[in-house]
Amino acid sequence: MVDFQQGFIKLSPIPPQQVMSLVGPMLVADEQIIAAFKSIRDSVVFTNKRILAINVQGITGKKIDYTSLPYSKVQAFSIETAGVLDRDCELELYYSAVGKVKFEIRGSFDIVGFNRILSQYVL
Repeated sequence: MVDFQQGFIKLSPIPPQQVMSLVGPMLVADEQIIAAFKSIRDSVVFTNKRILAINVQGITGKKIDYTSLPYSKVQAFSIETAGVLDRDCELELYYSAVGKVKFEIRGSFDIVGFNRILSQYVL
């Protein structure tokens, strides 16, 4: 499982099609990707039902850990918008079994609009 206490390092938004080959076979009926992000090797996919954290392991990258975090288990969440000097926005979700799950998103990403979408699934 991914060590969520460290947080994902600087995720960048990517088109959902880029991760479809990795997560497509795992999606259940009526599950759709709403956003996808990538770091150097790892990815995070937000669907309408859960968050999938994809952790590429090893030198060759053939070993991959998939961690599924259902929205139904989120107890609280927060967002932090980008500032003048700190250009990254942040999303933190709190799970009873896992603790805090933190995502740092670089670039111009509409975290407030994304918060509204996420609220539909968490609340």
